Amino acid sequence: MRVLVYSDDASTREKVRQALGRRPAADVPLVEIVECATHAKVVQHFDSGEIDVAVLDAEAQPAGGMGVARQAKDEVHDCPPICLLIARRDDRWLAEWSRAEAVVPQPIDPVGLAETVADLMRRRLSTRLTAR
Repeated sequence: MRVLVYSDDASTREKVRQALGRRPAADVPLVEIVECATHAKVVQHFDSGEIDVAVLDAEAQPAGGMGVARQAKDEVHDCPPICLLIARRDDRWLAEWSRAEAVVPQPIDPVGLAETVADLMRRRLSTRLTAR
């Protein structure tokens, strides 16, 4: 499965990639990480229809992950599930506004992020099976 990781911070993208590894849980497929540092690339990848799950950094500049998530939910047909990385607990209400399916606080807990992304992968797989 293809997991999009969006952040303008290379170290944040690296932490996400390391937390997910090749397979975030034993019962989900191998992941291919697609890293993006710009909003334009995120839109391009979403439009391709090849992204299964997205992890978006809410603190990314100049386009934050929450706004990117909201735009994707409004504009992308069959939008993949989205996990937002948030820096402050008070940002949870904004994450709800963005319609992201999951939220993970920073600093990143590798186990927590892997479990969250694995859950989103399972959801994506189940929606594909029911769509057939």
